Amino acid sequence: MGAIGPSPSRLHRFFEWLIRRSFQDLSIQEPTVAHYISDLLTGFARSENLYKIKSLHGKKLETVVELLLEAERMEELGSDLEKEREIYKHTGDYILFMSGIFREYVEKNAFLRYYLEEGERAYQTVFEMDLKLYRPAYVFLELARRFEFYSGAVHYMKKKFFKERGSDDPFLDFAGQLEIMA
Repeated sequence: MGAIGPSPSRLHRFFEWLIRRSFQDLSIQEPTVAHYISDLLTGFARSENLYKIKSLHGKKLETVVELLLEAERMEELGSDLEKEREIYKHTGDYILFMSGIFREYVEKNAFLRYYLEEGERAYQTVFEMDLKLYRPAYVFLELARRFEFYSGAVHYMKKKFFKERGSDDPFLDFAGQLEIMA
């Protein structure tokens, strides 16, 4: 581990192992989805990536509602399809991360049902956009069809491999364990 944390490739291998092991325990045969989720977890290990999407006016979008409103605004303006897709993809990724890794926080704040519905919808939208753009889209179709299942698999991974520290800040607990384990 370097002075600023583990290298991204080392961290990716770490998450890939955790996800594949969890998928194996749950009898999930989806290596493409496992790889995608490993990428997602590696990216979100850096907290600035959680809020990387900005509005047309340059404001950081920090909530699911803000992200979805911005995507709708871009659609109404007939804006760049790539940017709109990026927002929906980030929304799905953010929701998968939060509902998997921080499920207790999401449940405590009564967001879970909303998050599961919007995560599915976000990935379905990305799938449809990728079809229009003639891109491979299987992973987003699979994530949309079984969003709650994959969110649960990420939550299973967290429960199995990360210990609860019992502090009032689950984000700091998780980040501290990443430094130790990776």
